[in-house]
Amino acid sequence: MVALNLEIDKLDMEILSILMNDAQMPYTEIAKKVFVSGGTVHVRVKKLMDLGIIKGSQVNIDPERLGYGLTAFIGIFLNKSSMYDSVVLALKDIPEVVGCNYTTGTYSMFVKMLCRDTNHLKQVLHDKLQYIEGINRTETLISLEESINRPLLLLKQND
Repeated sequence: MVALNLEIDKLDMEILSILMNDAQMPYTEIAKKVFVSGGTVHVRVKKLMDLGIIKGSQVNIDPERLGYGLTAFIGIFLNKSSMYDSVVLALKDIPEVVGCNYTTGTYSMFVKMLCRDTNHLKQVLHDKLQYIEGINRTETLISLEESINRPLLLLKQND
């Protein structure tokens, strides 16, 4: 593990908060919001990238507008916990799998999938997921609504 000098100050947190809400905002606009120069924002962002705090940027899409209106969470029971890594590798080959967590509690793993509809979900479960070596059984939960989906809130509103 790399030792990091995590000297993050309030300015860094303000820049991070802005970027998490709009990763495409130009540094000059960020600079105006935090009352520093664009060069300072550039240096700070580079530092945050070098520290591994910023791992890149991404575009947030609305999967439903692309025809993926069903979100399902799959609790996976493994035959043995030592099979986790090989199961993760197999799950990476399933495009509908958009998230995977190694968990404590009832399931060994918890997977988030996006599908077009219940028939698509059934096909993915039957034709792909159930054939992965190491999976003992699964339990599927269908999301009816996502009420909160936001980045980590780094600053209090009155900071």
